Amino acid sequence: MSDNNILIEVKNLCKYYNGDKIKALDGVDIDIRSGEVVVIIGPSGSGKSTFLRSLNLLELPTSGHIIFDGVDICDKKVNINLHRQKMGMVFQHFNLFPHKTVLDNMTIAPIKLLKTPKDKAVEEAMELLERVGLADRAENYPSQLSGGQKQRVAIVRALCMKPEVMLFDEPTSALDPEMVGEVLDVMKNLASEGMTMVVVTHEMGFAREVGSRVVFMDGGKIIEQGTPSDIFDNPQSPRLKEFLSKVL
Repeated sequence: MSDNNILIEVKNLCKYYNGDKIKALDGVDIDIRSGEVVVIIGPSGSGKSTFLRSLNLLELPTSGHIIFDGVDICDKKVNINLHRQKMGMVFQHFNLFPHKTVLDNMTIAPIKLLKTPKDKAVEEAMELLERVGLADRAENYPSQLSGGQKQRVAIVRALCMKPEVMLFDEPTSALDPEMVGEVLDVMKNLASEGMTMVVVTHEMGFAREVGSRVVFMDGGKIIEQGTPSDIFDNPQSPRLKEFLSKVL
């Protein structure tokens, strides 16, 4: 793959707390290419979510560079809100507006930020709801949905902004086990359509099946990365072998 296929370039990213005593990220280097599904695994407290949230500056790095679409978004002069519009983010706890309907949740950002005409925003939102099997829920409020339905809405809400990359922060960890599959199915479809995705997850089956690259983090560092087969069938580092022995 040529280097001009790189969408996000992360260089020596550090995030320290408590006067540098806690190193949540300790010199992370990684390139993410267009169309890749990068799945990040590792134990709790390994820096996975901090890394993901740094990609759109929800966490402000202590030092380092994140070059997205050719722009270093760590530069204080950069309008980060413009870049965030190109990054869809899906959280563990849905983050839907409880007082707005599903359709309103989905159309508010395209109308306000992208200046999409309302009728076009509604049409596009309905098409996306249709794709995830929730067109009949457009006028419902979040409280009337199951956890799996809320998360599917959260995913298509992010897609309404036509992002260049989707960031998923443990999107299934708050769900009942029987709802996990319906959310992972939506993510698999996105991956098959070529959406660039960075996914922090505990779902090893998803990592193995859908990831084009799996990244193992521990102690704020990338310990090992490779194809799913490299990571799961032929782990090199003792730390990764130990981790996999506990989760597989």
